[in-house]
Amino acid sequence: MVSRRDFGKMALAGIPLSAAWSAPGDSAVSGVRLGADTYSFRDLLRTPGQDNVDGVIQALQFAGVREIELSSANTEPAGPNSGPAVPPPPSAYPSPITAPKPEEVAAAKLAVRNDLRRWRLATPATRHEAIGAKFQAAGINLFAYRVDYDEQFTAEEIEVTFNQAKALGVRTMAWLTTLSGARRLAPFAQKHAMTVALHNTANGKDPNAIATPQSFRTALAISRNFRLNLDIGNFTAANHEAVAFIQENHSGISHIQIKDRTRNGGANERFGEGDTPIKDVLNLIRDNQLPIPVFIEYEYLGLGTPQEEVGKCMAYVKAALA
Repeated sequence: MVSRRDFGKMALAGIPLSAAWSAPGDSAVSGVRLGADTYSFRDLLRTPGQDNVDGVIQALQFAGVREIELSSANTEPAGPNSGPAVPPPPSAYPSPITAPKPEEVAAAKLAVRNDLRRWRLATPATRHEAIGAKFQAAGINLFAYRVDYDEQFTAEEIEVTFNQAKALGVRTMAWLTTLSGARRLAPFAQKHAMTVALHNTANGKDPNAIATPQSFRTALAISRNFRLNLDIGNFTAANHEAVAFIQENHSGISHIQIKDRTRNGGANERFGEGDTPIKDVLNLIRDNQLPIPVFIEYEYLGLGTPQEEVGKCMAYVKAALA
Protein backbone atom coordinates (compact mmCIF):
# COMPACT_ATOMS: atom_id res chain seq x y z
CA MET A 1 0.00 0.00 0.00
CA VAL A 2 1.18 3.53 -0.72
CA SER A 3 2.24 5.08 2.58
CA ARG A 4 0.94 8.34 4.01
CA ARG A 5 4.41 9.79 3.48
CA ASP A 6 4.38 8.82 -0.21
CA PHE A 7 0.86 10.18 -0.55
CA GLY A 8 2.01 13.45 1.01
CA LYS A 9 4.89 13.69 -1.46
CA MET A 10 2.49 13.17 -4.35
CA ALA A 11 0.12 15.80 -3.00
CA LEU A 12 2.92 18.32 -2.62
CA ALA A 13 3.69 17.97 -6.32
CA GLY A 14 0.45 19.87 -7.08
CA ILE A 15 -0.21 21.00 -10.62
CA PRO A 16 2.91 19.50 -12.22
CA LEU A 17 1.93 16.07 -10.92
CA SER A 18 -1.63 16.28 -12.23
CA ALA A 19 -0.30 17.46 -15.57
CA ALA A 20 2.01 14.44 -15.69
CA TRP A 21 -1.01 12.18 -15.44
CA SER A 22 -2.87 13.94 -18.24
CA ALA A 23 -0.69 12.88 -21.16
CA PRO A 24 -2.62 12.01 -24.33
CA GLY A 25 -3.75 8.41 -24.67
CA ASP A 26 -6.36 6.11 -23.22
CA SER A 27 -7.34 5.92 -19.57
CA ALA A 28 -5.63 2.59 -18.77
CA VAL A 29 -2.74 2.22 -16.35
CA SER A 30 -1.11 -1.21 -16.11
CA GLY A 31 -4.15 -2.56 -17.95
CA VAL A 32 -6.67 -1.03 -15.50
CA ARG A 33 -9.07 1.60 -16.83
CA LEU A 34 -9.11 4.58 -14.46
CA GLY A 35 -11.52 7.48 -14.30
CA ALA A 36 -13.67 9.53 -11.95
CA ASP A 37 -17.31 10.07 -11.05
CA THR A 38 -18.19 13.70 -11.73
CA TYR A 39 -20.24 13.62 -8.53
CA SER A 40 -16.80 14.34 -7.07
CA PHE A 41 -17.23 17.90 -8.38
CA ARG A 42 -20.60 18.55 -6.71
CA ASP A 43 -19.12 21.46 -4.73
CA LEU A 44 -17.85 23.44 -7.70
CA LEU A 45 -19.32 26.93 -7.81
CA ARG A 46 -22.06 27.19 -10.38
CA THR A 47 -24.58 29.66 -11.74
CA PRO A 48 -28.17 29.06 -10.54
CA GLY A 49 -30.35 27.65 -13.27
CA GLN A 50 -27.45 26.34 -15.36
CA ASP A 51 -25.40 23.16 -15.64
CA ASN A 52 -21.68 23.21 -14.86
CA VAL A 53 -20.43 20.93 -17.63
CA ASP A 54 -17.76 23.41 -18.77
CA GLY A 55 -16.42 23.71 -15.22
CA VAL A 56 -16.41 19.92 -14.83
CA ILE A 57 -14.44 19.48 -18.05
CA GLN A 58 -11.85 21.99 -16.85
CA ALA A 59 -11.63 20.21 -13.49
CA LEU A 60 -11.21 16.83 -15.18
CA GLN A 61 -8.45 18.15 -17.39
CA PHE A 62 -6.68 19.63 -14.37
CA ALA A 63 -6.92 16.32 -12.50
CA GLY A 64 -5.78 14.27 -15.50
CA VAL A 65 -9.01 12.28 -15.85
CA ARG A 66 -9.88 10.89 -19.28
CA GLU A 67 -12.91 8.68 -18.56
CA ILE A 68 -15.92 9.39 -16.38
CA GLU A 69 -19.18 8.35 -14.87
CA LEU A 70 -21.15 11.53 -15.55
CA SER A 71 -23.49 12.57 -12.74
CA SER A 72 -26.84 14.07 -13.69
CA ALA A 73 -26.22 16.66 -10.96
CA ASN A 74 -23.66 18.23 -13.30
CA THR A 75 -25.91 18.27 -16.37
CA GLU A 76 -29.05 19.58 -14.67
CA PRO A 77 -29.73 23.09 -13.37
CA ALA A 78 -31.07 21.84 -10.04
CA GLY A 79 -28.09 20.81 -7.93
CA PRO A 80 -25.55 22.13 -5.43
CA ASN A 81 -25.66 25.92 -5.19
CA SER A 82 -28.44 26.19 -7.76
CA GLY A 83 -32.20 26.20 -7.98
CA PRO A 84 -34.64 27.75 -5.50
CA ALA A 85 -33.21 28.21 -2.03
CA VAL A 86 -34.20 25.71 0.66
CA PRO A 87 -34.48 27.24 4.15
CA PRO A 88 -31.97 25.91 6.71
CA PRO A 89 -33.28 23.52 9.37
CA PRO A 90 -34.70 25.06 12.55
CA SER A 91 -31.52 24.15 14.47
CA ALA A 92 -29.60 26.68 12.38
CA TYR A 93 -31.56 29.58 13.85
CA PRO A 94 -30.74 31.23 17.21
CA SER A 95 -34.41 31.55 18.12
CA PRO A 96 -37.41 29.33 17.35
CA ILE A 97 -39.35 32.51 16.61
CA THR A 98 -37.38 33.07 13.37
CA ALA A 99 -37.11 29.42 12.36
CA PRO A 100 -39.27 28.16 9.48
CA LYS A 101 -41.83 25.55 10.32
CA PRO A 102 -41.04 21.94 9.34
CA GLU A 103 -43.86 21.99 6.83
CA GLU A 104 -42.33 25.11 5.23
CA VAL A 105 -38.98 23.37 4.87
CA ALA A 106 -40.67 20.31 3.37
CA ALA A 107 -42.65 22.51 0.97
CA ALA A 108 -39.49 24.29 -0.19
CA LYS A 109 -37.70 20.99 -0.82
CA LEU A 110 -40.72 19.67 -2.72
CA ALA A 111 -40.75 22.81 -4.87
CA VAL A 112 -37.11 22.22 -5.81
CA ARG A 113 -37.86 18.60 -6.67
CA ASN A 114 -40.90 19.52 -8.76
CA ASP A 115 -38.89 22.16 -10.63
CA LEU A 116 -36.30 19.51 -11.48
CA ARG A 117 -38.99 17.16 -12.80
CA ARG A 118 -40.49 19.87 -14.98
CA TRP A 119 -37.05 20.70 -16.36
CA ARG A 120 -36.34 17.05 -17.18
CA LEU A 121 -39.64 16.56 -18.96
CA ALA A 122 -39.36 19.81 -20.94
CA THR A 123 -35.71 19.50 -22.02
CA PRO A 124 -35.11 18.04 -25.52
CA ALA A 125 -32.63 15.22 -26.09
CA THR A 126 -30.54 17.51 -28.29
CA ARG A 127 -29.29 19.25 -25.14
CA HIS A 128 -27.69 16.06 -23.86
CA GLU A 129 -26.35 15.30 -27.33
CA ALA A 130 -24.55 18.64 -27.15
CA ILE A 131 -23.18 17.81 -23.70
CA GLY A 132 -21.87 14.49 -24.96
CA ALA A 133 -20.19 16.29 -27.86
CA LYS A 134 -18.44 18.66 -25.44
CA PHE A 135 -16.85 15.79 -23.54
CA GLN A 136 -15.88 14.07 -26.77
CA ALA A 137 -14.23 17.25 -28.06
CA ALA A 138 -12.28 17.48 -24.78
CA GLY A 139 -10.99 13.90 -25.18
CA ILE A 140 -13.01 12.60 -22.22
CA ASN A 141 -14.85 9.30 -22.61
CA LEU A 142 -18.33 8.88 -21.11
CA PHE A 143 -18.67 5.39 -19.63
CA ALA A 144 -21.92 5.77 -17.68
CA TYR A 145 -24.58 8.29 -16.75
CA ARG A 146 -25.35 8.40 -13.02
CA VAL A 147 -28.78 9.27 -11.62
CA ASP A 148 -29.68 9.19 -7.92
CA TYR A 149 -33.13 7.69 -7.50
CA ASP A 150 -35.78 8.91 -5.08
CA GLU A 151 -39.34 7.75 -4.51
CA GLN A 152 -40.74 10.83 -6.25
CA PHE A 153 -39.63 9.69 -9.71
CA THR A 154 -42.60 9.35 -12.04
CA ALA A 155 -42.62 6.82 -14.89
CA GLU A 156 -42.31 9.70 -17.37
CA GLU A 157 -39.30 11.03 -15.51
CA ILE A 158 -37.53 7.66 -15.50
CA GLU A 159 -38.21 7.37 -19.24
CA VAL A 160 -36.65 10.80 -19.80
CA THR A 161 -33.46 9.94 -17.91
CA PHE A 162 -32.96 6.83 -20.05
CA ASN A 163 -33.39 8.98 -23.15
CA GLN A 164 -30.86 11.44 -21.75
CA ALA A 165 -28.32 8.63 -21.35
CA LYS A 166 -28.86 7.48 -24.93
CA ALA A 167 -28.48 11.06 -26.17
CA LEU A 168 -25.17 11.30 -24.31
CA GLY A 169 -24.03 8.21 -26.19
CA VAL A 170 -23.67 5.82 -23.23
CA ARG A 171 -25.08 2.32 -22.87
CA THR A 172 -24.75 2.11 -19.08
CA MET A 173 -26.71 3.98 -16.44
CA ALA A 174 -25.53 3.97 -12.83
CA TRP A 175 -28.38 4.29 -10.36
CA LEU A 176 -28.01 4.86 -6.63
CA THR A 177 -31.29 3.21 -5.70
CA THR A 178 -33.10 0.64 -3.57
CA LEU A 179 -34.54 -2.80 -4.25
CA SER A 180 -37.99 -1.31 -4.77
CA GLY A 181 -36.49 1.31 -7.06
CA ALA A 182 -34.65 -1.39 -9.00
CA ARG A 183 -37.93 -3.17 -9.65
CA ARG A 184 -39.33 0.03 -11.15
CA LEU A 185 -36.23 0.50 -13.32
CA ALA A 186 -36.20 -3.04 -14.72
CA PRO A 187 -38.78 -2.60 -17.53
CA PHE A 188 -37.09 0.62 -18.68
CA ALA A 189 -33.70 -1.08 -18.82
CA GLN A 190 -35.21 -3.83 -20.96
CA LYS A 191 -37.11 -1.41 -23.21
CA HIS A 192 -34.03 0.68 -23.92
CA ALA A 193 -31.59 -2.28 -24.00
CA MET A 194 -29.54 -0.39 -21.43
CA THR A 195 -27.25 -1.80 -18.75
CA VAL A 196 -28.31 -0.54 -15.33
CA ALA A 197 -25.46 -0.57 -12.80
CA LEU A 198 -26.81 -0.53 -9.24
CA HIS A 199 -24.72 1.53 -6.80
CA ASN A 200 -24.55 0.07 -3.30
CA THR A 201 -24.83 1.93 0.01
CA ALA A 202 -23.44 1.05 3.45
CA ASN A 203 -26.86 0.71 5.13
CA GLY A 204 -27.05 -3.05 5.63
CA LYS A 205 -29.82 -2.71 8.25
CA ASP A 206 -32.39 -1.45 5.76
CA PRO A 207 -34.07 -4.45 4.07
CA ASN A 208 -34.80 -2.27 1.03
CA ALA A 209 -31.20 -1.12 0.62
CA ILE A 210 -28.74 -2.51 -1.90
CA ALA A 211 -25.85 -2.94 0.53
CA THR A 212 -25.13 -6.60 1.26
CA PRO A 213 -24.08 -9.58 -0.89
CA GLN A 214 -27.55 -11.05 -0.42
CA SER A 215 -29.25 -7.84 -1.55
CA PHE A 216 -26.92 -7.80 -4.57
CA ARG A 217 -28.10 -11.28 -5.54
CA THR A 218 -31.71 -10.21 -5.09
CA ALA A 219 -31.21 -7.10 -7.21
CA LEU A 220 -29.37 -8.87 -10.03
CA ALA A 221 -32.10 -11.48 -10.25
CA ILE A 222 -34.66 -8.77 -11.07
CA SER A 223 -33.33 -8.13 -14.58
CA ARG A 224 -30.78 -9.57 -16.98
CA ASN A 225 -29.89 -5.93 -17.76
CA PHE A 226 -28.70 -5.30 -14.22
CA ARG A 227 -25.08 -5.21 -13.07
CA LEU A 228 -23.36 -3.87 -9.95
CA ASN A 229 -21.64 -0.53 -9.66
CA LEU A 230 -19.64 -1.74 -6.67
CA ASP A 231 -18.63 1.05 -4.29
CA ILE A 232 -15.79 -0.61 -2.35
CA GLY A 233 -15.76 2.22 0.21
CA ASN A 234 -19.40 1.65 1.11
CA PHE A 235 -18.87 -2.12 0.94
CA THR A 236 -16.03 -1.87 3.46
CA ALA A 237 -18.00 0.48 5.73
CA ALA A 238 -20.72 -2.21 5.78
CA ASN A 239 -18.03 -4.67 7.03
CA HIS A 240 -17.82 -6.79 3.88
CA GLU A 241 -14.66 -8.00 2.12
CA ALA A 242 -14.27 -6.34 -1.28
CA VAL A 243 -11.44 -8.48 -2.65
CA ALA A 244 -13.17 -11.79 -1.96
CA PHE A 245 -16.46 -10.50 -3.33
CA ILE A 246 -14.88 -9.27 -6.57
CA GLN A 247 -13.02 -12.57 -7.01
CA GLU A 248 -16.28 -14.49 -6.79
CA ASN A 249 -18.64 -12.08 -8.57
CA HIS A 250 -16.61 -10.07 -11.08
CA SER A 251 -18.79 -11.13 -14.02
CA GLY A 252 -21.73 -9.25 -12.46
CA ILE A 253 -19.81 -6.01 -11.90
CA SER A 254 -20.12 -3.22 -14.45
CA HIS A 255 -17.61 -0.86 -12.83
CA ILE A 256 -16.11 -0.07 -9.45
CA GLN A 257 -16.27 3.08 -7.36
CA ILE A 258 -13.10 3.82 -5.38
CA LYS A 259 -13.15 5.74 -2.12
CA ASP A 260 -11.65 5.05 1.30
CA ARG A 261 -13.92 4.50 4.30
CA THR A 262 -13.45 2.94 7.70
CA ARG A 263 -15.38 -0.07 8.88
CA ASN A 264 -18.52 -0.08 11.04
CA GLY A 265 -20.17 2.65 8.99
CA GLY A 266 -17.15 4.91 9.36
CA ALA A 267 -16.35 8.16 7.63
CA ASN A 268 -14.72 8.85 4.29
CA GLU A 269 -10.96 9.28 4.62
CA ARG A 270 -8.13 10.42 2.40
CA PHE A 271 -6.97 7.59 0.18
CA GLY A 272 -4.69 5.29 2.18
CA GLU A 273 -5.99 6.34 5.59
CA GLY A 274 -9.19 4.24 5.81
CA ASP A 275 -9.88 0.51 5.86
CA THR A 276 -10.81 0.05 2.19
CA PRO A 277 -8.37 -2.31 0.43
CA ILE A 278 -7.84 0.01 -2.53
CA LYS A 279 -4.44 -1.33 -3.57
CA ASP A 280 -5.51 -4.96 -3.21
CA VAL A 281 -8.58 -4.38 -5.38
CA LEU A 282 -6.56 -2.60 -8.05
CA ASN A 283 -3.94 -5.34 -8.08
CA LEU A 284 -6.66 -7.99 -8.33
CA ILE A 285 -8.09 -6.28 -11.42
CA ARG A 286 -4.63 -5.79 -12.94
CA ASP A 287 -3.23 -9.25 -12.24
CA ASN A 288 -6.34 -11.06 -13.46
CA GLN A 289 -6.95 -8.70 -16.38
CA LEU A 290 -10.53 -8.16 -15.28
CA PRO A 291 -12.41 -5.85 -17.71
CA ILE A 292 -13.78 -3.69 -14.91
CA PRO A 293 -13.25 0.10 -15.11
CA VAL A 294 -12.46 1.91 -11.86
CA PHE A 295 -13.82 5.37 -11.02
CA ILE A 296 -12.65 7.64 -8.21
CA GLU A 297 -15.37 9.18 -6.05
CA TYR A 298 -14.03 12.06 -3.97
CA GLU A 299 -16.10 12.35 -0.78
CA TYR A 300 -13.70 13.02 2.09
CA LEU A 301 -13.17 16.54 3.43
CA GLY A 302 -10.08 17.70 1.59
CA LEU A 303 -8.01 20.83 2.05
CA GLY A 304 -7.84 21.64 -1.65
CA THR A 305 -10.35 22.29 -4.41
CA PRO A 306 -12.32 19.31 -5.76
CA GLN A 307 -10.09 19.17 -8.84
CA GLU A 308 -6.97 19.23 -6.67
CA GLU A 309 -8.28 16.46 -4.44
CA VAL A 310 -9.37 14.31 -7.38
CA GLY A 311 -5.89 14.82 -8.83
CA LYS A 312 -4.38 13.57 -5.57
CA CYS A 313 -6.68 10.54 -5.59
CA MET A 314 -5.75 9.77 -9.19
CA ALA A 315 -2.05 10.04 -8.35
CA TYR A 316 -2.51 7.69 -5.40
CA VAL A 317 -4.34 5.09 -7.49
CA LYS A 318 -1.78 5.22 -10.30
CA ALA A 319 1.10 4.90 -7.86
CA ALA A 320 -0.63 1.88 -6.30
CA LEU A 321 -0.68 0.22 -9.72
CA ALA A 322 2.96 0.99 -10.53
